[in-house]
Amino acid sequence: MTMKNLLLLLLLFLSLDTSQQFEGEKTENSSDLVRSFRGEQRRTSGTNGTADPSALEELEHLNRSAVEYFTGTLSTRLIPFAYVTAIAFGIPLNGYILGTLIVKVKTFSAAVLYLSLAVSDVLVLVTLTFRVHYHFGGNNWVFGEALCKVVTACFYGNIYCSIHMHMCISIKRYLAVIHPFTYKRLPKHSCSTWSTLTVWAVFFIAMVPELLIRQSYHLPQLRITTCHDVLPNEEKYYTLLLYYRMALTCLGFFIPFIVTVISYVSIIYHLNKSHHDWMCYIKMSTLVFVTFTLCFAPGNLLDFIHSVKLYMSREEYFYIYYNVALCLCSLHCCLDPFLFFLMSRMARSKLHYVTFKGKTISISI
Repeated sequence: MTMKNLLLLLLLFLSLDTSQQFEGEKTENSSDLVRSFRGEQRRTSGTNGTADPSALEELEHLNRSAVEYFTGTLSTRLIPFAYVTAIAFGIPLNGYILGTLIVKVKTFSAAVLYLSLAVSDVLVLVTLTFRVHYHFGGNNWVFGEALCKVVTACFYGNIYCSIHMHMCISIKRYLAVIHPFTYKRLPKHSCSTWSTLTVWAVFFIAMVPELLIRQSYHLPQLRITTCHDVLPNEEKYYTLLLYYRMALTCLGFFIPFIVTVISYVSIIYHLNKSHHDWMCYIKMSTLVFVTFTLCFAPGNLLDFIHSVKLYMSREEYFYIYYNVALCLCSLHCCLDPFLFFLMSRMARSKLHYVTFKGKTISISI
């Protein structure tokens, strides 16, 4: 059975199991929300009896699954422990990669892509330090609304930047193997630079909605202040954010995933037909692709399923599974440096020759 079929069966099992477990927690008056639990907004009156806009910060009436998540071991111990492990290994390794690549940017065309990937990984890990404090503190955010917005936008934006950097790297390798003469003529430094700038610009713009909406709310029921985890079900514009999240998942993951699949499958297929011994590179390409899939696919698939369930049946429990799957995304920040070391070592070990229409050229992949 293929990895794809196993993943689909796992998601089907989770959907059926949790649908029965939380069936009794649905409410008729629940509203569409975006990647979060839902709560009712409590309006506090001012001294003259009118609503006080500055006090619209509290949410109440959480359902049982949300309360169990915020007070349970999963969110207060296991998830932050996974983040701490990723930070401890990922920041030093990516820091070394950055130091190595900075001196090679002008001579190594792919260095721009790898450098951007390392920067994205470091930013993800830095934002995780705030999330670790948040989770270990009982899911209580103490850094204020502004920093909550910045951390949320930076975390998700750089996750998607990392995914697109992998897509760009896979396209570069695809061109080098499948279309070597075209690749040889390309201004590789310019293409890498503009690709990187485009990805960063797109996701900076894409994260603007996360910076505009309120992200932190106080929960009197639990005496904590959450960051991004609970949103009110009364504000109309949060329904629009549901469509925003689904579109962002398609742009940030599904499209680059399809491109990456096509690129690596084509690379492996053509190298297998070659009369040269490419088994080492085929194994490395397979390892890179499998790592990419296992780390990024579960979280993004669960995010999309969560959004669909909110839209179709107002069910929010998949948000718990999504938070667990985010640990795999942080793990990828640790694995990227190792994959870079392996690919760089293999590329330096020998020259690669691609035969095309009776001609042979030397090209480094």
